[in-house]
Amino acid sequence: MTDKNPVPAAECTEMHQVRAAIDGLDTLIVSLLAERMRYIEAAARIKPNRENVRDEVRKAEVIAHAVKVASDRGFPPRLAYRLYDMLVEGSIAQELELFDAGS
Repeated sequence: MTDKNPVPAAECTEMHQVRAAIDGLDTLIVSLLAERMRYIEAAARIKPNRENVRDEVRKAEVIAHAVKVASDRGFPPRLAYRLYDMLVEGSIAQELELFDAGS
């Protein structure tokens, strides 16, 4: 169950309020990740060859940006690092799979 107007975290007094807000946020987060994946698909289509898929410099930039945003927004930077490292590696794997399939 998702609530269109969740109770702000600081005002929650019951677990169902917390859970409803988290469920709503998770829907938004996964929706944004799906939209991000459309850009990974575009990259697989645009890049000229398989060797261009893995770019360690770009990976570091993406992770550093996520860590900076996390720090600025009060999210644990170490957790952001781990999540984005996994997200970028998963995105690279998906891009390679699409590239190999001839997307």
